[in-house]
Amino acid sequence: MPGYDFHIHSVFSDGELIPAEIAQRYSVLGYKAVAITDHADNSNLEFILRNLVKPCEELSEAFDLEVIPGIEFTHVPPKMLDDLVSRAKKLGARVVLVHGETLVEPVAPGTNLAAVENPEVDILAHPGLLTLEEAELARDNDIYLELSTRRGHSLSNGHVARIAQEAKARLILNTDLHSPEELLDPGDAVDFAMAAGLDKKHSKIVASVNPRTLLSSI
Repeated sequence: MPGYDFHIHSVFSDGELIPAEIAQRYSVLGYKAVAITDHADNSNLEFILRNLVKPCEELSEAFDLEVIPGIEFTHVPPKMLDDLVSRAKKLGARVVLVHGETLVEPVAPGTNLAAVENPEVDILAHPGLLTLEEAELARDNDIYLELSTRRGHSLSNGHVARIAQEAKARLILNTDLHSPEELLDPGDAVDFAMAAGLDKKHSKIVASVNPRTLLSSI
C-alpha cells in the first residue's frame, strides 16, 4: 500500500530533518505523497513558506514522491486564525493544518471550532475531545480530522474516530513526525486506524482513500 503523511516537521520549526532527508526517508519506504507542515504563527509564517515552497517543488521533481509545502498553525489565538490561514494559502501553502486541542498541551479553548469553521483549513490535527458539533462542521467544510500516531496526541484517537463516524466526517492518519524514529511503515497504517476502533474497511479508507482524495483537491 502506498503511503501518505500530511503532518511532518522539519528543521524550520522543531523537527530534526531537512526537507531533502525527509523526502529521501519517505521515498525509501514507498510513500506517494508527504506534506512538510512546520509550526507557525504570525512571526514565522513567511520565513517557513519562503524556505519550503520552491524546495518542495524541486524535491518532487527529483524523487518519486510528491513533496507538498504546508503549515501547521500552533497555539495561535482562535481570533487570529482566519487571517493567518488566508495568508498561508496566498504564500503557497498547499496544505493548512491547525494544531487542535490535544489533551497533552494547553491549546486555547475554541481552537477546534475556529478551525472547522474555516473552509480553507485542510486538516484539524489531533483535536482531542472533539465535539459532535465540531465534527459536523468539519464534514460540511471538507476538513479532515486527524488520527495521530504521535505519542500523547494519540490518546484521544478512539474518541475522535467515534465522533467522526457519528458525524460522517472524514478522517486521515498522520504521524506528526519530528524525528526519524517516528517514521511509520505504510503497511502499518491500517493497523493504527483499527487501533482507534475503526473496522478494517473504514481503516483502509482512512489510510489510503482519504489521503488520495485530499491530494486531488490541493
